[in-house]
Amino acid sequence: MARELSEQERRRREERRELEAAGINPYPYAWDVTAHAAEILEAYDDDRHGAPGNEDGKAVYRVSIAGRIMSKRVMGKAAFFHLQDSSGQIQVYLRRDDLPEGFYNTVFKKLLDIGDIVGVEGYVFRTRMGEVTVHAERIELLAKALRPLPVVKEADGKVYNEVTDKEFRYRQRYVDLIINPEVREVFRKRARLIATMRRFLDERGYIEVETPVLQPLYGGAAARPFTTHHNALDMPLYLRIADELYLKRLIVGGFDGVYEIAKDFRNEGLSRFHNPEFTMMELYVAYKDYVWMMDLVEEMIETIAVALHGSPEVPVGEHTISFARPWKRIPLFDAIEERTGRQLYGKRRDELAAIARELGLEIDDAMGAGKIIDEIFGEFVEPHLIQPTFITDYPVELSPLAKRHRSKEGLVERFEVICNGKEICNAFSELNDPDDQRARFEEQVRLALAGDEEAAREIDEDYLRALEYGMPPTAGLGVGIDRLTMIMTNQPSIRDVILFPLLRPEQPAEPSPASPAEAPAEAPAEAPAASPPGEG
Repeated sequence: MARELSEQERRRREERRELEAAGINPYPYAWDVTAHAAEILEAYDDDRHGAPGNEDGKAVYRVSIAGRIMSKRVMGKAAFFHLQDSSGQIQVYLRRDDLPEGFYNTVFKKLLDIGDIVGVEGYVFRTRMGEVTVHAERIELLAKALRPLPVVKEADGKVYNEVTDKEFRYRQRYVDLIINPEVREVFRKRARLIATMRRFLDERGYIEVETPVLQPLYGGAAARPFTTHHNALDMPLYLRIADELYLKRLIVGGFDGVYEIAKDFRNEGLSRFHNPEFTMMELYVAYKDYVWMMDLVEEMIETIAVALHGSPEVPVGEHTISFARPWKRIPLFDAIEERTGRQLYGKRRDELAAIARELGLEIDDAMGAGKIIDEIFGEFVEPHLIQPTFITDYPVELSPLAKRHRSKEGLVERFEVICNGKEICNAFSELNDPDDQRARFEEQVRLALAGDEEAAREIDEDYLRALEYGMPPTAGLGVGIDRLTMIMTNQPSIRDVILFPLLRPEQPAEPSPASPAEAPAEAPAEAPAASPPGEG
């Protein structure tokens, strides 16, 4: 069933028909852009630039720009509007007598709206009010917007704006990006973060590779997978939950250092810190261990902070987080004892369960000793770690792919970096003993059969075969790009750093009432769709 159009949408479609009747294509093919708003604002110089026909020797600064109309103010025979492109906004001035006969009154005043995309050619000057402005000598419609941009509205006595509604922003990210330029800056920083990380690794000689997204067996982490089916081969497949096992096959094959920046998928719940589709960087370096990897992680993330902020100091909420080296390093059991007063190292499963219940946690029979320790850490320690901290030396039950600790019984050589109360990195001295690895896989299967939904249910025989050919001592690392971006851009939710996060199915919306910005074209002015315009 077709969606009912709002009054504004019906009016805009009628404007489109009028444009076409006048011989104007509402969706032409191209426009030659020679400058952007931010560049013009920075480059314009009163001492060097003048208007056409001046006799003082000043150069005329001519530009051709394109972007979206964000405000419109008509004053008789002249008008101002703000044009927004990818770099920001700039004011445009136009006069009736500078444009083709009838264009100003028939097209600009009546048939162009806030949200329409236009191309403008003209020269740059400064208005009496001091605003750098483009004087339009030519204007062309490049795309007619058939839906109006959101504006401030009032309902039930309350004023609100759709673009402050998180649900609206995540579903219609394209509108969010138009109305909230700071959102575009978040994703520019995300891109710069990934580029800086890639350059850091490339400069050290590590090779970027690609491994399968569709896998016959899933592994490399504790998580529930998404399942699918390959019709031609009539076999089940899984979206990868991690890249680890394939990357370590490459270390067996003779690469000294490989990494992948990739999408992984875990069939888990949604929260401020979890999205089922997320981005990881995984790195594996031969002949190194987790102590060496700690040093590399410190240097890499400090480098990223400086690239994005010019300093290792990063504002996050009410805190300032310092990524300057060195970071605090503390064993897991010591960190738990500091917060709870309980030393858990060496305790049996029933003792750990009793302590957890005393601390107020709910424990079920499917939880092993490692899982109980992890629950205690997550409840009492992790939220309090604001500055980047290495938590080291985890129980072997929690880390089926990590090498046993060289001096502490029952532990593995693993660290996590906790920052702003959440894990952002996970790393091991990688397990390369094929017999020990088989025993760990078998224990995972036992846990899965006992009810642990995140434990692996099948043994990856091909990976074990690879280990039997011999894998050198190896350090491995996984970095959550989304969570690191949250910190580096000071965003409270993972959805704020993923352009199109997963959401529940959308419910049909009622058409919105007419708004001030969609007043009839004969009105003397249109309200801005978002930020206020500058002066004329």
